[in-house]
Amino acid sequence: MTLNKNDLLELLQSGKIELGSTHKELSFPIIERIYRKMRIGLRFDSIQVAEYSMIVNGHHRYLASLLAETKLDRVTYPKTSAKEVTPWENVELVDTDWDTPTKIKMLNRQDADYNGMTLEQLTELIS
Repeated sequence: MTLNKNDLLELLQSGKIELGSTHKELSFPIIERIYRKMRIGLRFDSIQVAEYSMIVNGHHRYLASLLAETKLDRVTYPKTSAKEVTPWENVELVDTDWDTPTKIKMLNRQDADYNGMTLEQLTELIS
């Protein structure tokens, strides 16, 4: 149930992604971790979208949801002047995991709570 990086790169180059990116780089390990959770049926919080067309918060979740064929809710969020759209084909997919082991554990705990399970149950499902 791992994500093939080439599938993600193909999606980024496809021109078929509805929402625009406001990031120039994304972490493949983060997308892969979220993707695995979505594939086992975990629900995730909404992504924040400005002007109905650009992601303000939730890039990794959004891409994982497209690949896992999972729907995410969207909430409107104001656009700041610092946010500019970067074409997906120009977004760099890095192999660096931006999350520390401590942050991953905290996110797993949040995901478990959001899905009404214990951290131990979630850990067993994603192992």
